[in-house]
Amino acid sequence: MTETVASLLAGHRSGQISIIDTISRTYRRLREANDPAIFISVRDEAEVQEEARVLSARDPAALPLYGIPVAVKDNIDVAGLPTTAACPAFAYVPERDSEAVARLRRAGALIIGKTNLDQFATGLVGVRSPYGMPRNSLRSDLVSGGSSSGSAVAVARGIVPLALGTDTAGSGRVPAGLNNIVGLKPSLGLIPTTGVVPACRSLDCVSIFALTAEDAFAALCVMAGPDENDAFSRNLPLGPLSAPPPALRIAVPRPADRIHFGDKQAAATFSAAEEIMRGLGATLVEVDLTSLFDTARLLYEGPWVAERTAAVGDFIERHPGAVHPVTKSIIMQGADRSAVDTFRAFYKLTAFRATAARLFTGFDALMVPTFPRPCTIAELEADPIGPNSGLGTYTNFVNLLDLAGVAVPVALTTDRTAYGVTLLASCGRDAFLASLGGAFHARTGLSLGALGVPQPTWTPPAAAIAKDEITIAVVGAHLSGMQLNHELTALDARFIAVTETTADYRLFALNTMPPKPGLLRVAPGSGTPIAVEIWALASGAFGKFVNDVPSPLSIGSLQLKNGGSVKGFLVEAEAVRDARDISSFGGWRAYIASRQPD
Repeated sequence: MTETVASLLAGHRSGQISIIDTISRTYRRLREANDPAIFISVRDEAEVQEEARVLSARDPAALPLYGIPVAVKDNIDVAGLPTTAACPAFAYVPERDSEAVARLRRAGALIIGKTNLDQFATGLVGVRSPYGMPRNSLRSDLVSGGSSSGSAVAVARGIVPLALGTDTAGSGRVPAGLNNIVGLKPSLGLIPTTGVVPACRSLDCVSIFALTAEDAFAALCVMAGPDENDAFSRNLPLGPLSAPPPALRIAVPRPADRIHFGDKQAAATFSAAEEIMRGLGATLVEVDLTSLFDTARLLYEGPWVAERTAAVGDFIERHPGAVHPVTKSIIMQGADRSAVDTFRAFYKLTAFRATAARLFTGFDALMVPTFPRPCTIAELEADPIGPNSGLGTYTNFVNLLDLAGVAVPVALTTDRTAYGVTLLASCGRDAFLASLGGAFHARTGLSLGALGVPQPTWTPPAAAIAKDEITIAVVGAHLSGMQLNHELTALDARFIAVTETTADYRLFALNTMPPKPGLLRVAPGSGTPIAVEIWALASGAFGKFVNDVPSPLSIGSLQLKNGGSVKGFLVEAEAVRDARDISSFGGWRAYIASRQPD
């Protein structure tokens, strides 16, 4: 039986699946995997079973991860288990859980053990560990990806349905792509890094591996939120999963930026991903990624490598023989960076962030390959640096630019090579990305991980309105995919639904630049139902949005065809005196489409 977080939760809560039996199956699968390099340390099965028995007596409805087995990357503290960061000489036994793990436990999760990684989380390949090299779950000649190698493989092979990794330069995304699973890289600071061995502390994230986007998001909801002990943690909004808006604008790399190093299959699968996205109703626009690639070079060619030196450089100087030679050479480069180098790099990064902000203002998300092409173990043995750098082509810039991301599978070839894409958006848009990733993943029709079993049906929950939210109906340029929609998304507005007004309205094309519609209420029954989109904003954001509405538009109450009432855009009667009545089109989107060339 394939167990996702969602299916296990349903079984545990209904009593059809025993938590104790779930733990027994977890340990059996771990033994059957026959790969001692996946985990560095494993908790005693009897100890976890005892926790499961205690947990079974609690109210399952109060525990969002009731009885879910979880693996944890071994640079994240779990009380009583050694934290090694894949370096035995560095190991220590923490007395307390990291904040992320503590929140998982409070939600009812059961920790199984600590997974292998590239030493000190330095690498995207999964081979730089004295504890061995976790085998790629699909092809033994390919690297499993790093640095969160063990966590990704544990999920892909069905040992656990959920695992924690970390992500600084792509460690939560590349292994997901290489193992046909989902890798969720949250906004910086959304999950506290208290109790995490730092790589680049200002850029580090706790990431999540799961078989589905829904499962990954369930774990994110449990762990998100600031921590007073982590100065880098932030209070960012996190709404629920919902259906993506109907008319997305998705940026994709222009042809010159589609780097696949000669892998024709990789190029073909990205084209297939574009078709899947179009099937979701998205408009794709090619963009120049030069500034993003320039940003990426700052991570290892600039002073940020000095953050790695600050984290473990003193240890390496004391124990030079205890560290992988490639890892040591990378980390100790930071000792040569000057304060002048650092400030010059900060100035460059500030300019790059401004460019990226403009890019994301015009689009709902950027879709890129998770990696240009897979890497074989033989290639890495011949060149330990080059292939690793190549894997980070589309990942190294993400945390520097403070973006959120989710890696989702796209294709699994006949020779069992996995390819995927990563969806990126501005920080705080994690729920939107998980929703889009889930809808996208469902359309691939792929099996889960390395298990060969079909995905569960993607059924995002109906968008519920929170107590502090206000809904608004938009009718024109604020519709999804239109030029002013970013004014909503910048305020963390959530798409709720497409609907229509009653037949008490008429729609006009106002004589404005840029073109705008005006929705005018007329005598009951003398108008036409007009298509609108319903969005929800926090009350404070709603006030800001309404304050910026220009004359002759205003916000009033709209009557909906389903009998409800909602705040929405209306126009003053005087403004439509010389305007064209476009009510026959049924909505602004249809009118705009009629004006476009074939």
